[in-house]
Amino acid sequence: MTHVRLRAQGQRLVLDHRDQSREFTALWLRERSPDPQTQDPRTGQRLIEAAELPLDLRLEAAEVSGAGLALRFGDGHRCEVPLAELLEAPIDPPRRLWDATDAPSPRADYAEALHDDGALLALLEALHRDGFVLVSGVPAEEDGMRPLIDRIGPLRRTNWGGIADVKSVADAYDLTMTQRGLEPHTDNPYRDPIPGYIWLHCLSNAAEGGDNTLVDGYMAARRLRERDPVAFDCLTRVRPGFRYRDDTTHLESEGPLIELDRQGEPVRVRYSNRTERVPALAPETLDTYYAARRAFYELITGDELTLHLKLAPGQMLIMDNYRLFHGRRAYQLAGGLRHLRQGYVDRDSTASRRRVLRRQAEPHAQGEPA
Repeated sequence: MTHVRLRAQGQRLVLDHRDQSREFTALWLRERSPDPQTQDPRTGQRLIEAAELPLDLRLEAAEVSGAGLALRFGDGHRCEVPLAELLEAPIDPPRRLWDATDAPSPRADYAEALHDDGALLALLEALHRDGFVLVSGVPAEEDGMRPLIDRIGPLRRTNWGGIADVKSVADAYDLTMTQRGLEPHTDNPYRDPIPGYIWLHCLSNAAEGGDNTLVDGYMAARRLRERDPVAFDCLTRVRPGFRYRDDTTHLESEGPLIELDRQGEPVRVRYSNRTERVPALAPETLDTYYAARRAFYELITGDELTLHLKLAPGQMLIMDNYRLFHGRRAYQLAGGLRHLRQGYVDRDSTASRRRVLRRQAEPHAQGEPA
């Protein structure tokens, strides 16, 4: 059963449902009123100017009516709000954090995801939940990943172009184009916005070494907070800069190594030893930051959190660039060629596609929430 009561002289509404209570302000309920004078029925966009509503707005009456909540406000406005909107679960399911001992193995088939919405939704749900997914059966063509990208959202173009080579070349102008190992990092923290997802497609990988490494940055942040809360706090507050420059490009941005959402949970991690540029902060701040960065570095490079894998031709790794640190072992070309292709897809289009597919697969149930 669901019960409703008013308090604070009608400025607060308390909704009791299944032994849990949620409290709402009258003003918040008024600006979200679903009636066609307040919200456009087609777009859901607000038609009134919410900032002009009275700050002391009160509710005069509220009662549960079937699957809705009938409300009458002090300004004379009446509406019925679906209970499901007030009791709804979060838009996105929870993520599954992992370390090296319990790392998941999310997999998808390219052809199935390309032609079947259910398979594509499963791929996107795994990507959201685990931070990465391994796709098999990708055509052995330079732009073999492109049709699947086009099913999700536009390819993000950068100064590298659209889909770019990742292989050793003479006169390399970026360390990814060498045979050296790469420390765990996130891509392009010097951009605004930072690319959301990395798509890495293997055409050939016969070289000795060159294994990919993955670390769940959210798990690393959690472990740091448990073991060294001072370091964790520092890395959420200090905002180092990041910079990339070449003959035709100059990119700069800044942000903390651990960025939190409004609930205080990690929502984005950054790490890029190659491009970080720490400003000349107060010496005491720098001392704390450098010690905190060292503690974080030891976590993300240790065996405790590191997953190793080596892509085979026709496989593709899709990675959450806001969550995962990725790297690689050094490799030698004596065994053969290592040729991968890489592209970016932004976070908003990926999340939108996943939510729309889920909505289409599971229409909202009618009636009062169970």
